Amino acid sequence: MSGKNSKYIGLIHFLGDLLLLNFAFALAYWIKFNGLDNYFVDPYLSLLLFYNGSWLVLLILTNPYQFSRISRVTKIIRMHLSLVTLHLLFVAAFFVFEKAYYYSREHILLTYTIFTVLLFLWKTTYVYTIRIYRKSGFNYRNVVIVGYGELSEELNKFFRLHPEHGYRLLGFFDNKKKGKAIKGNFKDLKTFAIENEIDEIYCCLPYIRYTQVKDLIDFGDDHLIKVKLIADFRGFSLKSLVLERYDHIPVLNVSSIPLDEFQNRIIKRTFDVVFSGMVILFILSWLLPLIAIIVKLDSKGPIFFKQKRTGKGNESFYCYKFRSMTVNTDSDTMQASKNDQRITKVGAFLRRSSLDELPQFFNVFLGHMSVVGPRPHMLKHTEEYSKLVSKFMARHFVKPGITGLAQAKGFRGETKSIDLMKNRVRLDRFYVENWSLNFDIRIIILTILAMLKGDKNAF
Repeated sequence: MSGKNSKYIGLIHFLGDLLLLNFAFALAYWIKFNGLDNYFVDPYLSLLLFYNGSWLVLLILTNPYQFSRISRVTKIIRMHLSLVTLHLLFVAAFFVFEKAYYYSREHILLTYTIFTVLLFLWKTTYVYTIRIYRKSGFNYRNVVIVGYGELSEELNKFFRLHPEHGYRLLGFFDNKKKGKAIKGNFKDLKTFAIENEIDEIYCCLPYIRYTQVKDLIDFGDDHLIKVKLIADFRGFSLKSLVLERYDHIPVLNVSSIPLDEFQNRIIKRTFDVVFSGMVILFILSWLLPLIAIIVKLDSKGPIFFKQKRTGKGNESFYCYKFRSMTVNTDSDTMQASKNDQRITKVGAFLRRSSLDELPQFFNVFLGHMSVVGPRPHMLKHTEEYSKLVSKFMARHFVKPGITGLAQAKGFRGETKSIDLMKNRVRLDRFYVENWSLNFDIRIIILTILAMLKGDKNAF
């Protein structure tokens, strides 16, 4: 049985997710209110409709069901857990802006707890069930490889080691090489493909000419056979390879990042606005005046310290902090160091607790920064380190953050050596190349834990 029914996989996932969301909502309602009385009347009917509507909007924006046979279960689960988190933020924003405090918080918590558990079980069960099904010889795809060499043998090895993906390699075709695995030359391929119901043809570009590739693509279009091109880019980061199209010209982008995608930028910006808005509304609304008074009483000078720092695309912006030092002329050129005489008594506490960074949530809300991202440097240091550290400027493909992977891993405070900065840059680049909403949430949790435990590099 070939894989002709794979086109229904997206629909199955869509219906399954929607069913689980509504089941989780109903089960949480039943647990909280000991039954389903008044379930289909307001106010909970309106909340249920908002749940479904906002989930559909997220699906349209993110298109999470475009995964292939070889997609890892962890990637699928991470994507959907990120959707659950973003959906929760939508609901939280609805609560805040509509002042819908009459809904049960316990019901909301139960709904997302149940939905998360069921979603995890559903995705895991589905992926492993379909893999067992394919490994048993069902839902497979017949494939051939055109062009024989080291690269095509690596693809053959992948098919042999991973039968759970459901690929059946029926042989190689090459004009120059001979052997048991080689079924014939390029002229023999078309007849073989039709007689053996080939689903996919893999063309290894190092071993095949352009005119032959073009001919096979035309043949594939005429016989509903997918033709895939394999180029030897093993020396590049696979995560950064994206095919773009300039009219009819295909261009391979070897420097792409997740946040190049429009839907990913929407997800990150939505998270930033909701998260920073909640911090401003529920924390800074009362904490900011208190800290302002303490800072003002402790030493002369402004409440806030603002400094030009490097942002996305090497554009500068004013970064805001609570002032933690006496007013001085070295703030734009000299980093704070341990036992720095410029740091005030209140400033020392603010820096140790990271409370001095709180005004940056206004930077996030206004779009200058993100909650999570590489920390912004003062302009002088950007200029210096860009000449000393390889790929330092690659950090600026995304917005800087209040916290980042480097800070969550303990690389914060003064950079006394180039090696320390190289480690920061290495972690920042890893974040830029591997961004996901789930990754942001993990970094936030690690940052909070580090703050509670205390960081020796915070001074």
